[in-house]
Amino acid sequence: MQHTATSADRPTIVVLCGSTRFWNQLAEATLYETAAGRIVLAPGCNLKQPHPLWADPVQADRLKQVLDDLHLQKIDLAHELLVVNPGGYIGDSTRREIAYARSLNKPIRYTHPVDGGDDRG
Repeated sequence: MQHTATSADRPTIVVLCGSTRFWNQLAEATLYETAAGRIVLAPGCNLKQPHPLWADPVQADRLKQVLDDLHLQKIDLAHELLVVNPGGYIGDSTRREIAYARSLNKPIRYTHPVDGGDDRG
C-alpha cells in the first residue's frame, strides 16, 4: 500500500542543526521529534568520527563543503529548525544555518537556553 501525503496533511518537517560533537544528543533529538510525529532531517555524517569516506584530508574538506550545502537544502525543505545546543553552545556552522533559516522566516527552537542572544548569529 502506497501512502501519498499532500502538503496539507504531511507532518511537520524539522531539521536538526548543531555540532556533530553532540552526535548522541542529535540522535536523542531525532528520537523525540520522531516520537512527536515529526519528519526529521538531520546531519547524516559525523566527520569527527573516523571513516574511510573522509580519511583523506582533501577528500574530507571536499565532503564538508558538500555536506554544508546539503544541510542548507534540508533547511529549505523543513518547516522549522531545532538547534541541538547542549550547554547553550552554538558554533560558526550552526550560526550560519540559523541565519539562513531566519532569512527564510523558518521558526527556530532550541534544546537548551542560549545566553546573551548568541543565537542571533
